[in-house]
Amino acid sequence: MALTAAALGVTVMLAACGGGGKEGATQVAAKVNKEEVSVHQINYVLQRQPGIKPEMVPAASKRILEGLIDQELAIQQAAEMKIDRDPKVVSAIEAARRDIVARAYADRVAESATKPTPDDVKAYYASKPALFAQRRIYSFSEFAIEVPADQSQALAGKLQSVKSADELSNALRAANIKFASRNVTQAPENLSLAMVDKIAAMGEGQSFSVAVPAGLTVVFLTGAKPAPVTEETARPAIEQFLLNDRKRKLVADEVKRLRDAAKIEYKGQFAAPAAAASGVEAPVVAPTGAASQ
Repeated sequence: MALTAAALGVTVMLAACGGGGKEGATQVAAKVNKEEVSVHQINYVLQRQPGIKPEMVPAASKRILEGLIDQELAIQQAAEMKIDRDPKVVSAIEAARRDIVARAYADRVAESATKPTPDDVKAYYASKPALFAQRRIYSFSEFAIEVPADQSQALAGKLQSVKSADELSNALRAANIKFASRNVTQAPENLSLAMVDKIAAMGEGQSFSVAVPAGLTVVFLTGAKPAPVTEETARPAIEQFLLNDRKRKLVADEVKRLRDAAKIEYKGQFAAPAAAASGVEAPVVAPTGAASQ
């Protein structure tokens, strides 16, 4: 069983302090030239490495300390070379600082999320039979077809009459269309929620297609093996999902509130409505650990 963050911290501090006396009171794990590497720095890294067992802590702490020493040496050398004043480095540091502070605020907001009740878990379990009571393990034949973007929709229409993976392979070869295929086995929890119900409603031999930048992806359902999960087994995962979902909603509502209360003026090239371009990754404020499903 993994140690909690607090237990990790205590264990490392005791190990670093040597167990007593004046020497044992220090929070310094090492001195690198004139700078210090602290036990708190080791604890910080340890807390972000899940699954560390108690007996692994001493060895892990030593490895982390050696890494921090290497890092400190690099920082000192960079400072001598004035790399820390490079505009790109300064911008990266400021971006990291903004991200850390914004996410810390999101975490603070998310702390007020209420834990799901047994009734909440039961309702979610009943609402998603394809994930639980009627869960199946799916076998797919997936085709990555190379075709110009302006032809992918027409090709997808023609492929609707194809009834099997072998038939599709033969048709593509006959048309001299480049493709690659593979067989894949997937559990429904590894699919996007948007796809789970769609695939659950499909029968063997049925397919769907998705346009991608390189052409077209066609997926045939070749098999579906029943593998139901009981509510009791699913409870921990459902509780975590519902809690994360509530955290995300709390943060989204808070960001909306802040936007509504703020005076935001777009300037220059961003003043035009067209500035809201799609397909570009933007900074996102989200609570730690609440990854989207």
